[in-house]
Amino acid sequence: MKHIARKRFGQNFLHDASAIAAIVDAIAPKPGDALVEIGPGLGALTRPLRERLGRMTVVEIDRDLAARLRNDPQLRVIESDVLRVDFAQLHAEMAASGGLRIVGNLPYNVSTPILFHLLAFAHCVQDQHFMLQKEVVQRIVAPADSSEFSRLSVMLQWRYAMEKVLEVGPECFDPAPKVNSAVVRMTPLAAVPHVNPARLSELVQVAFSQRRKLMRNTLGPWLDKEGFSGAFDLQRRAQEVGVDEYVALARQLDDTPGIKPL
Repeated sequence: MKHIARKRFGQNFLHDASAIAAIVDAIAPKPGDALVEIGPGLGALTRPLRERLGRMTVVEIDRDLAARLRNDPQLRVIESDVLRVDFAQLHAEMAASGGLRIVGNLPYNVSTPILFHLLAFAHCVQDQHFMLQKEVVQRIVAPADSSEFSRLSVMLQWRYAMEKVLEVGPECFDPAPKVNSAVVRMTPLAAVPHVNPARLSELVQVAFSQRRKLMRNTLGPWLDKEGFSGAFDLQRRAQEVGVDEYVALARQLDDTPGIKPL
């Protein structure tokens, strides 16, 4: 029976053979890799990945699709919302000494929450390859002082080295989305400045809350309320501040006596 794409799950199924081959080549799976696919859907990527790997794990929220996937004895199927999956536990269960390799054609309507969820498990990951809306990928990899640099850029660039590896047009999906897509490669950085992620997230969210204004009007009052008396140039807009500066400021906040811990 033909599966009808469900809008509530943001389902757009990849079907173009050349796009599939290019994505699999970019992932370059090898036997023994602890690979986890998020949202395998009808298995367009799953089949060629499994052929190279032997066995792999998939996370699928749609119970009908999960039931189909269980027909393949080489697949471990986790029927769940990916936001509920503990990837650290999965890392331990799969004995992934080299780290998990996570891939997926992420639903555009929940791609940002998924990326933030996975951020907490970056220490368990070797690399990630995701199909996302092209505009989201451009924001992820955008350099500071560009119009696309955003809260998402800061939070992900703090933890990963990232690059756009290829673009995929709407005609490669069924149903065809109204936007272009791209695949991003995300590799956790070996050396990461220690910082409280909650503090960094809150700080960056405030800074970008009104990105057209100088931070003296947004971040300045917030820093005053927090009791911060250190030096930080607020005569800039949020996108003009680099990731390292945000991390350094978050660390200063955590080291300032009297500021409530997070």
